[in-house]
Amino acid sequence: MKILAIDTSGLTATVALCEDDRLVSVFSIQYKTTHSQILMPMLEKIKELTSLDLKTIDAIALAAGPGSFTGLRIGTATAKGLCLALNVPLIAVPTLDAMAYNLYGVERLICPMMDARRSQVYTGVYTFVPEKREDTSLYTYSMKTILDQKCASIDEIADFLNAQGKPVTILGDGVPVYLDSLEQKLKVPFSVASVSQDRQNAASLCQAAAQYMREGRTVDADSFAPEYLRVSQAERTSLEKKTEDNTGNSPDSGAGSAKSDSEASVFGMKIPKVKERVFIRLLKAEDIDRAAALEKENLGNEAWTLEQLLTASTRDDTIYLVAEKQGQIIGLCGVQNIQGDGEITNVSVDKNMRGEGVGYKMMRQLLERGRGIGIVNYTMEVRSSNVAARKLYEKLGFKSDGKRPGFYDNPKDDAEIYWLRNTQSE
Repeated sequence: MKILAIDTSGLTATVALCEDDRLVSVFSIQYKTTHSQILMPMLEKIKELTSLDLKTIDAIALAAGPGSFTGLRIGTATAKGLCLALNVPLIAVPTLDAMAYNLYGVERLICPMMDARRSQVYTGVYTFVPEKREDTSLYTYSMKTILDQKCASIDEIADFLNAQGKPVTILGDGVPVYLDSLEQKLKVPFSVASVSQDRQNAASLCQAAAQYMREGRTVDADSFAPEYLRVSQAERTSLEKKTEDNTGNSPDSGAGSAKSDSEASVFGMKIPKVKERVFIRLLKAEDIDRAAALEKENLGNEAWTLEQLLTASTRDDTIYLVAEKQGQIIGLCGVQNIQGDGEITNVSVDKNMRGEGVGYKMMRQLLERGRGIGIVNYTMEVRSSNVAARKLYEKLGFKSDGKRPGFYDNPKDDAEIYWLRNTQSE
């Protein structure tokens, strides 16, 4: 398994190539250059020095956010373009998760902090749990997420760490900015990661991505968008002034040369132009209210209730995804694994967003992620009169396998039974 990793989420531009459990090459630069200037030459150099055969790349890994808006967009455009050009999957690893892998095997708390400005940091809290292999004294470690990545104030993250009551190691470019404040606010023993561990490192991203790949956690490159966690400085300014955005070139503004982001060439190939569209991600607890409302808008009395959604989405045998655009939830879909058969339980798209491919993008990711939890075949039911939905499922490869007469009420309608079978497993 050969993975090419790209991380442009922070001040450090870093790329790496790994094969199975071996790091082949890693380049990291934090100097007086922009990501748009240095990323392509770094990738070209890796190809040259390792005699890389592009056909042997199995996946592209990407630090998926949060981070610098401009940096994320440059890295995302490059990674998506490579995936489309090479026809390989994208492994999107949350930035803070990848940074935690810098301290692989550390059993104390690990808290990456990226400077988000305005006295805030992008942060999360992690630890590594030892796991002893059978019939050997060898230990491996699995990462445990204690606090999912988020944008938080220094007071908020300090209070959270104090409440854990355990020693912590902090790292990231937010540490030197807020170290004085942290020394005053943290009551638990803490240390600062060494210079070799304190910034984004594509080698760590490779390690996290390899685990994702083993679990089948890849995403559709065409529909992927970074997780910014908050709007850009430019968008905040626009909202505050209620005037047209007039972006500059600050690292957090999201500004940048469209040509350098989308028309670059790497490995002798023109990277296809890609645009940010709808962001497909896992359903979070804070999405439940909007998801339930979306179900109600689409299905009326047949919609799942908030309580049903909450119960179903927290099961180990389910995956629930939402489609997000400009911070708004515009789609929902879910699947439950029943002994290898995935029952599609929910598919809803905002009425104002229909016809823009939102349902197709959600479903493609749902089908891909479902295989990661052991789903082999998929099934679902849809109203016979819902022609648009039936066309969508047939486009994804589903085939009608019969009807349930009079299954739906208000209005009365038959249920068309669809299956998507993995013929290789038969």
